[in-house]
Amino acid sequence: MRRAVTSAFISIAVLTTPALPAGAWGALGHTLISRAGASALGPSLPAFVRDAAAVDEIAALGPELDRSRDAGETHDRDLDPGHYVDVGDDGTIFGVDLSALPPTREAYDTALRATGSDEYRAGFLPYTLIDGWQQIAKDFAIWRIDDAGAKRAPASADRTWFATDRALRQILTLRDIGVWSHYVGDASQPLHVTVHYNGWGAFPNPNGYSVSHTVHADFESRFVDAHATLAAVTAHMRPPAVSEAPIAAQIGAYLRATAAHVVPLYELEKRSDFSSGSAAAVDFTNARLADGAAELRDLITLAWVDSANVKVGYPHAITPAEVDSGQVPFDRLRVTAGD
Repeated sequence: MRRAVTSAFISIAVLTTPALPAGAWGALGHTLISRAGASALGPSLPAFVRDAAAVDEIAALGPELDRSRDAGETHDRDLDPGHYVDVGDDGTIFGVDLSALPPTREAYDTALRATGSDEYRAGFLPYTLIDGWQQIAKDFAIWRIDDAGAKRAPASADRTWFATDRALRQILTLRDIGVWSHYVGDASQPLHVTVHYNGWGAFPNPNGYSVSHTVHADFESRFVDAHATLAAVTAHMRPPAVSEAPIAAQIGAYLRATAAHVVPLYELEKRSDFSSGSAAAVDFTNARLADGAAELRDLITLAWVDSANVKVGYPHAITPAEVDSGQVPFDRLRVTAGD
């Protein structure tokens, strides 16, 4: 059933995706990041997120959050700041250190308001990344319990229930990964992680960097469309590395690494490397896309690893690890899991 739904979805996406949508990387860049990242998932993850149909679906959903823009003022004003974060030249978000992100968006907003800003002006990309990752870990945890129940529950009615719920969870998990992959891609675009997001702006500018308001679109859409390829992005991806650090620390490190490429981007623009299509500019762009793809691969893998200990069910929560160890009898697994 998922393959049939996926094929129909991809056909619609190809017909309706605009050539140059607003937002980080444009349709091509986001599709490349989502496809390269999903294609690189290792065999430790379940097949339903790694097979060809899954990769196609995740890639098709990569540009989705830009396609949904202009749905209405409430929709856009609430969601658009989740695509960026204004990191200053001191490496902080108006005093909020990326290496010590507050635990919630509420606490983040409170910290920003103390400096005269807020989450909607400064952007809250770190939290769309963390929130989406936590949802995917939860998806995987539910799938693990469903899979165990579908294979090992003693009653055939329970096995059928778990198999049906597993099929639904697979659809939801791919949707959640595909849509969230957009934010992971946003975070690899240097101009989405800086106060200098579209020209250097009204800041000290001793190096004479461009103040043009076309810098953003020229880089992430026009240049990407002309020079980025899946083969080049894949070739630039770093080897897999799953960290044991807390997710907020990993997201902070990812955003700091991207922010370090803001000045190199403006140096390339100053030398007209983007307008000339120089090898240095092409290499820089494919490497930035590859960083997004590698981060996507590693964060999905981390979500799978961590999902073994994510609690499922209410009010008597269980974890997949408890199910696998036999701590939860299968004769009451279905009720405990939330039926």
